[in-house]
Amino acid sequence: MKKIDKKAFRYHEKQPFSIADTPTIIDPFYTDEADQSRQLDELAERMDQAQNRMHADEHYGLLVVFQAMDAAGKDSTIRRIFKGVNPSRFQIAPFKKPDESDLKHDFLWHFWQELPERGNIGVFNRSYYEEVLALRVHPERLQEQSIPKNLVPANKKTLWEQRFGDIVHFEDYLFRNGFPIVKFYLHVAKEEQGKRLVARLEDPEKQWKLSPNDLEEREFWPEYMKAYEDTIRATATEQNPWYVIPSDDRVNQQLIIAHILTEILESLPVHFPQTDEKEAQKLIKQIKKQDGVK
Repeated sequence: MKKIDKKAFRYHEKQPFSIADTPTIIDPFYTDEADQSRQLDELAERMDQAQNRMHADEHYGLLVVFQAMDAAGKDSTIRRIFKGVNPSRFQIAPFKKPDESDLKHDFLWHFWQELPERGNIGVFNRSYYEEVLALRVHPERLQEQSIPKNLVPANKKTLWEQRFGDIVHFEDYLFRNGFPIVKFYLHVAKEEQGKRLVARLEDPEKQWKLSPNDLEEREFWPEYMKAYEDTIRATATEQNPWYVIPSDDRVNQQLIIAHILTEILESLPVHFPQTDEKEAQKLIKQIKKQDGVK
């Protein structure tokens, strides 16, 4: 079985990204679902051990960002690959359309509130990238943000370039403070998405997940693909790259993401604090004395 190489899915400023040239499905890294489950369980154990070191070290935190079109598998992937992580050191923030409070602040304000602490893993299910994706496809929504008219560039291309720059600076700032960011775009074909949406509608327990508005958004598929391509090209950097994951095969998708996250967590320069051996023995004796053990 071919080994997963995270570099095959990694895009940064020296490696331009093209939607048309990026596959939505590749050869599997598993023989069957039992093999995939075994591999995921092994990776979950390694991820938990690496996260324990990060938590004990208290210098680094990790932010994981998931972006995708509907039905690409964000929820199921998050649920499966993080199931072995200590929940007290893990937090997830799902983001929907900005509410009234969000619109009274700058476009990054809400996301600052949900960043993880040092030692913890934070997951953004959608993120500040919606501000250069959904908003770009629907620029009329900019009016809701009450930005002073004299500060909004007449050329919308300039506006998106400004926001790309704001996002890159935001991520650079987090990186320099010990919070590297792992960004995943789950790349699914429109035809595959259509099959999954139909499956939702045929399942009474999942019909609630789909609304007429979701189908209206499918009409803008080419615009979204263009927005994703431009966004990834503009915000993929050496220290905060994008990972574009072929997602027509959910099983393969989860395995690739779990491998990348585990490898990144294990690469962090964190260690368990060293305890003085004499002090440790002293404490052991104290505990035994408390329990009446000689």
